[in-house]
Amino acid sequence: MLLKTFGWSFAITVIGLALAGVLWGWQGLAIVGILSILEISLSFDNAVINAGILRKMNAFWQKIFLTFGILIAVFGMRLVFPVVIVAITAKLGPIEAVNLAINDKAQYQELVTSAHPAIAAFGGIFLLMIFLDFIFEDRDYKWLSWIEKPMAKMGKLDMLSVIIALVVLLVTAMTVATDAAHGAGDKSATVLLSGVAGLITYLVVGGISGYFEDKLEDDEDDEGEEGTAAPAAKGTGAAVGLAGKAAFFMFLYLEVIDASFSFDGVIGAFAITNDIFMMALGLGIGAMYIRSLTVFLVRKGTLDDYVYLEHGAHYAIGALAVILLLTIKYEIPEVVTGLVGIALIGLSFASSVIRNRRDGRPGDTSGTPSEVTSGV
Repeated sequence: MLLKTFGWSFAITVIGLALAGVLWGWQGLAIVGILSILEISLSFDNAVINAGILRKMNAFWQKIFLTFGILIAVFGMRLVFPVVIVAITAKLGPIEAVNLAINDKAQYQELVTSAHPAIAAFGGIFLLMIFLDFIFEDRDYKWLSWIEKPMAKMGKLDMLSVIIALVVLLVTAMTVATDAAHGAGDKSATVLLSGVAGLITYLVVGGISGYFEDKLEDDEDDEGEEGTAAPAAKGTGAAVGLAGKAAFFMFLYLEVIDASFSFDGVIGAFAITNDIFMMALGLGIGAMYIRSLTVFLVRKGTLDDYVYLEHGAHYAIGALAVILLLTIKYEIPEVVTGLVGIALIGLSFASSVIRNRRDGRPGDTSGTPSEVTSGV
């Protein structure tokens, strides 16, 4: 199971490191290896979130995410995205931007870094919305019940997450974005526009995918009344996997989430190298492991067996959102971001293990609400 799931990642790692050694020597090999570890540490929570969504999709769209999706993740976000950012911010043509990335790496790095406030605002608000919508939803399973119970009650207010996100964005633009560390001058207007764009993107893509998901569930309920509903499968989270338009928009939602998670990795990589090809190779290897880990979590039904893992991942998302917004002005080491995410997921996993042992039913997520709301 492990070799089958991570086989491609192992193969890409060997090929990628060998290629790095041939092209750039031992130094290049070390840089690519460090970048791979950086990407894995920063995106571990991404795998848990992806798994929670991917298990709702049918086999065909799962394969699309793991094949076409990985091309977008590796080629698009880790290689093309930084070049596009430079082209937009510096008002250059695509060819000029590529030439700059290859021939004037210092200037290229400076331009990408100067675009950090816009990138951080977009990604920070998008990820914050994911966290807020999770924490405000009333769930059977509650990890930090002393936080989640009152938050679930507050979540009954319509559009509360949007209001909070806008308030956070406004405060960020008025405080953190003034005299930002990444680029000279006041970045308030840039942060506001980028943050609103992130919020709109979340509402549009998430709203459309949610609409089609609800529509599919309604259709299944109608079929169930006629006695034709398909039986539920363990680990899928639904009677049948999402397909058609529902799966397509869910796929888009997944890709936007992955893009938001990759922002800090791409920016952080410049602290290690400004060579776009080393960067793409190293971060790409890390992205492969995140995809493999996503598949592993789905196929093993891990999120069903360890019910607090999704909670830990969403708390890590909330922490990453705050960190991204703070990095508009303050320098925060990437190791801090990675350790915060790993710590929260580790704690949620440990809480899940304790719950399973206490109930004497490892992997069994059935039970009355009174049994499953007694989190930490």
